[in-house]
Amino acid sequence: MIDSDIPIISSKILREKIQENSIRIIDVRRDQEYQQGHITNAVNLPLAKLLNDDSPESIQKIAQDLGISNETPVVIYDDTFGALSSRVVWALQYIGHKDVKLLDVTFSQWKDLGYEISTEVPEIETATHSVKINPEIMATAEYLEKVKENKNVVIIDNRERLNYLEQHIPGAINIPYRTLATDGKILRTKEGMKTLLKNRGIPEDAEIITYCGSVGTLSGLAYYALKSIGIPNVKLYVHSFKEWKSLEKPIDKQENANYWDLSAE
Repeated sequence: MIDSDIPIISSKILREKIQENSIRIIDVRRDQEYQQGHITNAVNLPLAKLLNDDSPESIQKIAQDLGISNETPVVIYDDTFGALSSRVVWALQYIGHKDVKLLDVTFSQWKDLGYEISTEVPEIETATHSVKINPEIMATAEYLEKVKENKNVVIIDNRERLNYLEQHIPGAINIPYRTLATDGKILRTKEGMKTLLKNRGIPEDAEIITYCGSVGTLSGLAYYALKSIGIPNVKLYVHSFKEWKSLEKPIDKQENANYWDLSAE
């Protein structure tokens, strides 16, 4: 069992736990990348497979096929600044899996640290996993419309700044995903993240909803950045701005956008 209150695990701790072989490590890169080398004992789950059908029943089957039972400790990594792996971590938490973590480094950073990699594909024994939906971590378009005028709710747009300026959900605050990282890690330190929120005027006791362009990857990373500093009430609008637009919901455009307060970074 890994400390379940913290959604991130350090590369140093994972390296120690690999020897125990009691933890399921998931690599969400493409199959050909995985085959060329991966963290020792990691199994492969290309993100596209999950996104092809992200219903609870499909997530459950994926978990079972990967040998994940309700009690299995899970760590997930990618090579894309944590955005892809964060989406898979969230999916498992959504169906009720409690012990799942985001690795604090990418695969490239893992290699740069000189840690072991392998081309061996582990054998997997299927497992049984239940579904106990965790509705408190998901926001829908309907929910967003209901709460967007609530002063205790903060909506964060994690897309690139120019995309946000062009169009965004009314009232959303822009925190581009690129501002979440720090040197050698996928996320800022706890102090750095708290400073970022303070500079953007976001209270830590607010309900915070994150969204991005389409499938909840960039905003998934922001979700875990917020959870990593202990913010209790965070939701992911998993289908994000693509769905919002397709439903013809209200959209704002930023006026007088020739100035950007870089103090937030």
